Amino acid sequence: MDKIVAELKEIINFKDTTQPGDVVLIAAKEPQMLVYAYVIAIEPDQSRKDEWWHIELSVLAIPPQNMTWTLRTPQMTGMEIFTMGGEERFFKALDLRTSPPETPSDKKDGFIKRVK
Repeated sequence: MDKIVAELKEIINFKDTTQPGDVVLIAAKEPQMLVYAYVIAIEPDQSRKDEWWHIELSVLAIPPQNMTWTLRTPQMTGMEIFTMGGEERFFKALDLRTSPPETPSDKKDGFIKRVK
């Protein structure tokens, strides 16, 4: 999972925070998946002493699926890979206001091949 996350960070601009209205990328190794979700709401989990949050999401799939995950701040900001049901997960908000990072494969003869 570390390798997948490292590769994603090379091609996608991520934010360091997560808040309602953000689009997040969720990656899992088993079952293997990459999905986008829209953050509907984030509420503190009052039943725990530590900093845990209920994150209400709408998975951007057909049909859209709503779900709520309970994560700690490092998990919901992509600082930490975590497990659910024994399987690794990665969760991080996208920065949609900036262009994706330039990768060496995007360049040819000093020009960027990316279509805008």
